[in-house]
Amino acid sequence: MPKTRLGAAGATPTRLLATVLVVALVVLAVIGPWIWGDQARVPDPAHLAQAPSGAHLLGTDNLGRDVLARVLTATRRSLVMAVGATALAVVLGALVGALPVVLGRRVQRVLASVLTTWMAFPVLLVALFTTILLGPGATTAVIAMGLTMTPVFGRLMQTLTAGIESSDYLVAARMLGISRRRQFTRYVLPNIAEPVLVYITLNIGGALLALSSLSFLGLGVQAPDFDWGRMLGDALPAVYTSPWTTVAPGAAIVVAGIAFGLAGEVLAGIARGQDSPVRAARTPAPAAALGTPPPGAGEHTTAALLTVENLRVEFPTAGGWTTPVRDVSLRLHPGEIVGVVGESGSGKSVTAMAIARLTSSTGSVRSRRLDFDGTDLAALSDSELRERIGRRIAVVFQDPSTFLNPALRIGTQLTEGLPDHGGAPAGARNKAVQLLDRLRITRPETRLGQYPNELSGGMRQRVLIAMAQMAEADLIIADEPTTALDMTVQHHVLRTLHERCHEDGSAALVVSHDIGVLTSLCSRIVVMYAGRVVEELSVDALLDGPAHPYTRALLASLPTLDTEVEKPLDTIPGHPPHPDEPIAGCAYAARCTRAEDRCRTDLPTLTPGTADATVACWFPLTPRTVTPRSAT
Repeated sequence: MPKTRLGAAGATPTRLLATVLVVALVVLAVIGPWIWGDQARVPDPAHLAQAPSGAHLLGTDNLGRDVLARVLTATRRSLVMAVGATALAVVLGALVGALPVVLGRRVQRVLASVLTTWMAFPVLLVALFTTILLGPGATTAVIAMGLTMTPVFGRLMQTLTAGIESSDYLVAARMLGISRRRQFTRYVLPNIAEPVLVYITLNIGGALLALSSLSFLGLGVQAPDFDWGRMLGDALPAVYTSPWTTVAPGAAIVVAGIAFGLAGEVLAGIARGQDSPVRAARTPAPAAALGTPPPGAGEHTTAALLTVENLRVEFPTAGGWTTPVRDVSLRLHPGEIVGVVGESGSGKSVTAMAIARLTSSTGSVRSRRLDFDGTDLAALSDSELRERIGRRIAVVFQDPSTFLNPALRIGTQLTEGLPDHGGAPAGARNKAVQLLDRLRITRPETRLGQYPNELSGGMRQRVLIAMAQMAEADLIIADEPTTALDMTVQHHVLRTLHERCHEDGSAALVVSHDIGVLTSLCSRIVVMYAGRVVEELSVDALLDGPAHPYTRALLASLPTLDTEVEKPLDTIPGHPPHPDEPIAGCAYAARCTRAEDRCRTDLPTLTPGTADATVACWFPLTPRTVTPRSAT
């Protein structure tokens, strides 16, 4: 876990008391049998059932054995049994509650049913059945208690992993082809360890009480061995004549339960009050132009690296299905950077995630063609996708705080997927340092040893971009890659991406709200509105004047150096339609001043406008059309 977690709180009376009690119990468990073992086990006929005295502070039992020595000696067995039963429950709970998150939906449904059925049986019934089946004894009691506690831990871990299952960092691990074992041990368990540790501590005291009850009933520890529960059971017949023999083991059970209960509460308090993330300072970089796209951008004679035709994405809702993406088609060629722009809700990010096969498991993705370098992505299973595509497609997610694994260091995450694909750890680390330095991250060697919460938001965003470049992917899908960056760093990051694509021939699909950013980076722009592509054109055609009124309105709302500061910025009136909203014609008609009756009834399709542009509009603008800003 990150170092800023458990252990960050200052000393309090409760924490001090819990620490003293738990440490004292552990010390007694270690040294008790060595010091008082013989005195606790050997009968003394000369001192049968004696009351407390200077020689025997808590008296003796009916065989003359010192009660205090027996209580201290029994500390080890009582604690070991409680910890053993809890450990068994944790292991089994992890297997049925947490492990299914990396095994798939079918296994999750089966084990969820197992947990539900398991929890339906009364705890005492499970314990008694196990005891009858295996016979009474300490081992049986531990197994019985572990089995009764398992469904509780399983349900807890199942709940905790539900949020991790769809996390970006686990999705990225799957995409990189990281084995399920490593996903489970390095991505799932570390991120649920904190609340599970708190719950374990709280339940050790409960397990101790339950195990003592089984021994008291004669189902647990058997003579001549003893724990605190067995001591209470043996003393019960003489409770009226020798009451001191019951006080000490009963008090020990209570004190131990309180100690672990306080320890759990302290850990929970520390977890709730953990330190806030440390923000690292950014190093400004000089602003620089990205340069012009290479000659011939948009005129490709080579085969397309990515071909998407009639992509449609649907998600179930209470009232049916919602369709945020409808019939999207696009192509990317090696070395090309294509931008996707539109307002929030236009379907940009959903399209990008659908291409990468990273949509929610409840979503439905259909297409006439979804081809990556000759491979039909839609026809591949998840395992085949990891094996055959693996690191060839890299994704830069919009929110770095959800993508980066909070339980792993930056260096580990940058090189995590490389060993599975033949990468060399030493070389990978050197490459990671070079990439971070190239992205203007200060002290890159130090950053590799830090956790995500120790970096600023801008640094985390640049780490995501470095991860995509570490993979040496043929296709980079970047969803708002510069959201958390200031302008100077933004320009430098975009230049790095620009150079990368034109140095090694990789392609990039960049999603952004800012059409100005895309014009300085991309060779072509895809404009989306209400889940459809309304225009696709080269940057030169965009600057000459787009044909679709929506694209023209996006450009008009972009401030430039010539914008008059005294006048308010132009905006597009109204708002985009909801994906559930039925639309007969052009979705933009309700906001477009050029719309006529045909626009509201007939859906326009993409048709060639100029040599390097297509547009879906019944009344497109021409490059020479002068449209007042307030008219669109």
